[in-house]
Amino acid sequence: MQYHSTRDNGISVTAAEAIKKGLSVEGGLFVPESFPEVSADEIKALAGMTYNQRAKFILGKYLTDFTEEELDYCVNNAYTEEKFGTKKIAPIYKLNSQAYFLELWHGPTCAFKDMALQILPYFMTTSMKKTGEKDEIVILVATSGDTGKAALEGFRDVNGTRIIVFYPNNGVSEIQKLQMVTQEGNNVSVAAVNGNFDDAQNGVKKIFTDADYAKLLERNGFKLSSANSINWGRLVPQIVYYFSAYADLIDNGEIECGDKVNVVVPTGNFGNILAAYYASKMGLPIAKFICASNENNVLTEFISTGVYNKNRAFHTTISPSMDILISSNLERFLYDLSGKDDKLITEWMTKLNSEGSYEISADVKEKLVTLFSAGCCNDAETMETISRTARESGYVIDTHTAVAKAVYDKYVAETGDSTKTIIASTASPFKFNQSVLIALENHNAVLGKDEFTLLNELSEKSGMEIPKSLAELKNKPIAFDLVCDKNEMQAIVSDFLMVE
Repeated sequence: MQYHSTRDNGISVTAAEAIKKGLSVEGGLFVPESFPEVSADEIKALAGMTYNQRAKFILGKYLTDFTEEELDYCVNNAYTEEKFGTKKIAPIYKLNSQAYFLELWHGPTCAFKDMALQILPYFMTTSMKKTGEKDEIVILVATSGDTGKAALEGFRDVNGTRIIVFYPNNGVSEIQKLQMVTQEGNNVSVAAVNGNFDDAQNGVKKIFTDADYAKLLERNGFKLSSANSINWGRLVPQIVYYFSAYADLIDNGEIECGDKVNVVVPTGNFGNILAAYYASKMGLPIAKFICASNENNVLTEFISTGVYNKNRAFHTTISPSMDILISSNLERFLYDLSGKDDKLITEWMTKLNSEGSYEISADVKEKLVTLFSAGCCNDAETMETISRTARESGYVIDTHTAVAKAVYDKYVAETGDSTKTIIASTASPFKFNQSVLIALENHNAVLGKDEFTLLNELSEKSGMEIPKSLAELKNKPIAFDLVCDKNEMQAIVSDFLMVE
């Protein structure tokens, strides 16, 4: 299996090279040359497998240059009961006869990013060996909250790598910030950026595409790579859990193999829902993809109109991991819908960069609206959904999962669609304890209380155990207090690597 760039499909690299590089030299994203087919019989067979066996089967379809032993090494070191607290790794919770939450937050940082970022360091080090890489790999990450901590934890003290994470100052939850600024490890650095997530992401992309800076780093023995979902090694593990969820529904007698399901995903950077789309391209029976957004509803408008326009007010919401106006992985999706038209993708992405908007062609829009539905909700609706879900079922969800549930409820009310539906539950409610407690009780419930008092109270209210990794934050010292402007990000990288 070879990988091409969305902006130059004449570029062809192996999976190991794509993972090591992260981003193509001209700014495009690596995509597989084709989508391997998975038959109905193979899907049925997955029902009797463990998560690790399912992961090895799906990943082996894409990482064809990895040996069986290398795949075993990556999968079995990433997905352990010790790290995820459950043998299921990504269990399904049945809400009712129609809706099921896919719990993607059982990993060490309590968010869905662990599903990919626990395995990416093993992919990366294996890829470095396979390609004969001698330079140290420098992982640059822009985060809207969850990716940063998951990447820091995944790459902590991994030989041959260093990692630098940038997050929007005042743009993440207090728990998310504490997780990052208390990070341990000899190869890690963290800095806040004055601005929003898009400022941080654009700053990272600018560093990646600076040819002179790349040469400077190379002279000093460094090469850049990414742990954001622009890296194929981040995206491919996410395909696995949609197959796993479907297999669990078969195993639990909720569906028959071949039955179509809907998928609802709270969406910011478009990677998580893109993974579901890629799973369907392989043969997973998905009827409708429902893209859920918060008040930063650029994707809702895009799916409705075919116009992507980031020239709008940016909203800081209670679902901060979705506070994004530039959805990077949309580029991969449009590359596929356009019939791999790299020139068209380059034209659209250039317009996005220079004008802040672009409009897709009529034929691409027709394909888009056939596959996707989209909706959005505001903070008040998010809070009401947390409250109502807990009241009706006793199940407590976080603010991002609540966006997905709110949009799903609207979709069902509008369409009457009773198809069984997998809702991606992307974070533990404990990561957003203040907002969740306000939703469950009222504003007075959180006044004057610190994060750790709130964790205890949410545990009592929900009947859920506080994740160990969050409880331990109380006694961890602050290791990073850097704050920079977006035009200072490259200098932060240079200082960390001690290059001039």
